[in-house]
Order: sequence, then structure tokens, then C-alpha cells
Amino acid sequence: MNLHEYQAKRLLLEYDMPVPEGYVVGKALEAVQACERIGGQQWVAKCQIHAGGRGKAGGVKLCHSRAEIKEFSDHWLGREMKTYQTGDEGKPVNHILIEACTESVQELYLGVVVDRSLQRMAVIASSEGGVEIETVASTNPAKIHTVAIDPLVGPQPYQARELAFKLGLVEKKLLKQFTKLFLGIVKMYKELDLAMLEINPLVITKEGKLCCLDAKVSVDANAIYRQPRLHDLRDRSQEDDREYQASKWELNYVALQGNIGCMVNGAGLAMGTMDIIKFHGGEPANFLDVGGGATRERVVEAFKIILSDSNVSAILVNIFGGIVRCDLIAAGIIGAVQDVGVSVPVVVRLEGNHAEEGAAALSSSGLDLITASSLSDAAIKVVEAAGRSA
Repeated sequence: MNLHEYQAKRLLLEYDMPVPEGYVVGKALEAVQACERIGGQQWVAKCQIHAGGRGKAGGVKLCHSRAEIKEFSDHWLGREMKTYQTGDEGKPVNHILIEACTESVQELYLGVVVDRSLQRMAVIASSEGGVEIETVASTNPAKIHTVAIDPLVGPQPYQARELAFKLGLVEKKLLKQFTKLFLGIVKMYKELDLAMLEINPLVITKEGKLCCLDAKVSVDANAIYRQPRLHDLRDRSQEDDREYQASKWELNYVALQGNIGCMVNGAGLAMGTMDIIKFHGGEPANFLDVGGGATRERVVEAFKIILSDSNVSAILVNIFGGIVRCDLIAAGIIGAVQDVGVSVPVVVRLEGNHAEEGAAALSSSGLDLITASSLSDAAIKVVEAAGRSA
């Protein structure tokens, strides 16, 4: 679950991390009042959406007057913002963060994630802040520095100093600030069950102080039940309605741009299914993993979610019966098709535990279901069916 920048900065403040003074507003008049509270002659206005690339889309602006702030707020509040991360749909701008202007002399990158290969937290830092860290990793990997955190002893001050030296921070004052920041963000990451904490850019101001100029926080969805306070920060307006509905039924759904709906059990099989659909000339409309314990109710909801996408002209159901029995899944598919009233061709491929019984049940159901003998056969049939149905 992603948080807005202003929410992330409030959490950083709780952990005594340095952030610019700022206020989040929902109306243009409030934006002007925020300038008066901050004081000074320059302010930064930032549209709050769950996506990067806001600056390039005009959603971040340095303003030199209250009139400029009001004009910016009037322009964006209530509108959709499109960036390279939002796609064509865009995200609604419901809030704007008004901050004090911070003059910097250097931009750094600092983040915390879980390094799954090491099975522990890792702090990532770079002297190339202010740009996409993925670009730095691919074009100049020597500028990326990583420190693994031992889960038994936690982050150590000497690790912070080593990392600071690699970033070129040699002044005693900066070393002390960086060490505090290093220890603080790891503590915050662990205590709040975060999946990612990124400060980019972390700047050195003209006064020689570190300041978290931008922040991105993602909460681990598997641990959100332990963080009710963070759960209340969820902004439904930034989420795809189908993805939200899927999450309520513990379905993993991601909307895509194609016209072939996919219902698969297992994330790896779902990825393979999408690949083979594209190999045969089709375009998946979604990624949907119903999980290993698929039930009739979840299959019904999965059909409803897939069919809520008007672009879908055919559906491929690809089930591998491992723990679950294919004949039980087939009964669920038949019931779901009858309940939902599916109007597009449905291709079903069952493999594994009780697959033959499942295929027989589908064939004798009297419904317009197309059975397939293999994954490749299923992909060919659904691509053809989508072409006829479109």
C-alpha cells in the first residue's frame, strides 16, 4: 500500500527526521494560507498522487507569489494528472503539498528495502540523487552503495559512517546528521512494517544540513493488519476500482491494456500464461491470480472483475490442479458462468489433479465453454475467440 508524499513526511517527522515545513491543502484558499504560515518569498507546490514523474508533468512548481500558488492550485485540484507511471488513465489530484523552499548544494539518494537474497534489510545510498535510481544502477552502478542490516544487532553507527564516506560526506557535522538519519530510517522501516522507504533527493542545504526533500513510502500489504493507523491512510481515489475489489477477495489483480481476460492459479503460471498469449498474437487484459485455494465464490468474483473491463472479448481460465482438484474448480467455473452470465467466449485449460473429470464436467454442462488440451492450445483458441468476438 502506497502513501502520499505528505503522509510519508509526517511519519519521518515522528522519527525526528529533517523535512521542510509544509502543509497539505485541498483548496486554493488554503494554499495561500499555507504560504502565510510558512512565511518567506518562495514556496514549492507539489500535487499529491501515487505516481512518480510529477515534475515532468507540471505537478511540482517553485512559486514566487501567493497569486502563483493560487493559480497552480486552481489549475490542478480536482483534475487528473498523467505521468509516465500513471498511464493514460491518470490519477486525481485531491491534495497539494505546500512547502518552504529549500536551497540545496548537493542531492543524494537514500532508501531501505528487503534484500531477499540476503534475507535482511538493506540500506541503499548514492551520491546521484534527484534522478531515477534505476537509471543510475544501469548506467553507473559504481555509484550505488548498499549496506545489509544484521537482524540480530540492527543498524550500527559504523555502517552509517562507512556509507557516508562513500557518499563523500566527511565533515563531522554531516557525519553526525547522516548517522542519525541512517539509524532512524531503519528503525522506522522495521517498526512500521514497510516494504520500501525512499528519500530522493536527500539534500545538503546551503546551511550544511541534511533535509529529506522528497519521500516515498510503501507499506507491506501482508503486514498491514498490524498497522491499523497506516491502514487508515489508504487513499482509495488513487487505486484502480477492480484492483481494490480483488484485494477484498484476496485475489491478485493487475489491470492491463489488452482484450483477453486471464484467470489463473499461481503467479508464475499467470506470468507464463500472459507470455504465451502474447506469443500467439494476443494481448492480456489483466494479471489475475486466484491462488492455490480457489473456491467457487472467489471464481465468481474473479469473473465479475474481469468482465467489468469493457475491453475484454474473451477469457482464458488456466488452472493447474495441485492442491486443489480440477473437478471442483470446474464445478466452480460452471457455477460462476451461470451466476455471472458471461457473454464472451471462455476457454478453459485444466491440468493435474482430477483434470479429466473436470474436463468432462465442462463438456457436459451445456454451456458455451471451450476446453483446451494444453497451454499452447488454450492460447491459440482464446486468441482466435477474441478475434471473432471483438
